[in-house]
Amino acid sequence: MATVYDLLIIGAGSAGLEAADFALRLGAKVALVEKDRIGGGCTWSGCIPSKALLAAAATSHTLKSAGAQPLAFSDAIARVDSARLNISAGETPDVLRHKGVDVFIGACQFLDPNTVDAGGETLRGKRFLIATGAVPSIPPLPGLDSVGYLTYLELFDLKELPDSLLIMGGGPIGIEMAQAFSRLGSRVTVVEMSDRILPLEEPEASSLIEERLKAEGVTLLTGVRAEGVRAEGSGITVRLEDAEVSGSALLVATGRRADASDLGLDAAGVSLEERGIGVDKFLRTNQHHIFAAGDVTGSYQFTHFAGWQAAIAVRNALLPGLKDAGVPVMAWATYTDPEVARVGMSEAQARKEYGDSIEVFMLPFAKVDRAVLVGSPDGFVKVIRRKGLLRDGLLGATVVGERAGELIHEWVLACGGKAGLGDLAGSVHVYPTFSMANQQAAIEIQARRYLDGWRASVVRGLIKAYLRSAG
Repeated sequence: MATVYDLLIIGAGSAGLEAADFALRLGAKVALVEKDRIGGGCTWSGCIPSKALLAAAATSHTLKSAGAQPLAFSDAIARVDSARLNISAGETPDVLRHKGVDVFIGACQFLDPNTVDAGGETLRGKRFLIATGAVPSIPPLPGLDSVGYLTYLELFDLKELPDSLLIMGGGPIGIEMAQAFSRLGSRVTVVEMSDRILPLEEPEASSLIEERLKAEGVTLLTGVRAEGVRAEGSGITVRLEDAEVSGSALLVATGRRADASDLGLDAAGVSLEERGIGVDKFLRTNQHHIFAAGDVTGSYQFTHFAGWQAAIAVRNALLPGLKDAGVPVMAWATYTDPEVARVGMSEAQARKEYGDSIEVFMLPFAKVDRAVLVGSPDGFVKVIRRKGLLRDGLLGATVVGERAGELIHEWVLACGGKAGLGDLAGSVHVYPTFSMANQQAAIEIQARRYLDGWRASVVRGLIKAYLRSAG
């Protein structure tokens, strides 16, 4: 007779691993099914290898700028392999089984709403969590299927550096890899159909990164659409609307889509929507004993969000009562040099919703002493808030510059209502640090609020009255 698990998790990426660990801590009997490698996309083809390659490329860039021998591509890939192995060492099937998780490697399909086939094993569960992540979204371009293009799934297993690399897509993946491969010695061309790279970020951020990439030799073709692809000799040619570009390799970085195929969802009675598996605010599917979390739901595709959702899904699956999985604000970072990090609304989103009742504040990194001291003055802090509110009214913030991915967290707290502008302005920040940028921005915004307009008249009147009374 098949074992009945308290929680059966399908997918052992970021969400699945977080869910298994939390469920174990709650005392549940847990099964974890993974069709490929434990760790999923983040460990093997996403965050870990991409950031390791970016770090290696930064080292190579520094060496080359100093007139020294740059890092060989083989050494950069060795660093990537080492990072993947080091991270994955703590999440192997044996390690997980030792902790108490029953691990099954193989394709998983629902046989009915309470039973799955996991690589030939029949397993039953009281509660299920689907956390199968996402896969590359490939555009229907004529000829693309006939050439040996790369996606992020294959990119980090390259053994030789492409002499010239075409990248289709100017979003975070495409732009991070454009800078990395350029710094490692490839001639890189990016094709983006939007009128700017990183189109979801603030225009000022896109402009700064564009200038940096061009200065480093990357060719950026924006506002153009690819119309077809063909193999040509030992290379690949992409046909554009009024031109052609060629390279020795092609990276397709045009987004990701939920990986919900081949799960037998019909047998489970689970609805699949266009973006992914549909869930309610508690992360339940239409079958309330089956939950879904992470990229497979078609929501934000970030490792940190997937893990956060997984913890809430486990809590809702195994504990009484239900916790709303709505997130007040969402933050993310693109790890170019300089980095781009954002939380909450962009200026365009805020103006669309609130019109002219918003105000925007910009603090250039050139005013941040630490940035000047280390020679990294390119960047800024941009904050969007609603005008005329007694409360802070923060809607969003963007930080561009060195360590922006770290600096954004104070704004996550502020935009999420966990800390106010007064807290940022009034707390003592260590000098000289990059985080002084956040305090400086908060001080300036507070000064605007209380020393300009009608509030300024009140404050100055109070000061005069106090000084007169004090003699």
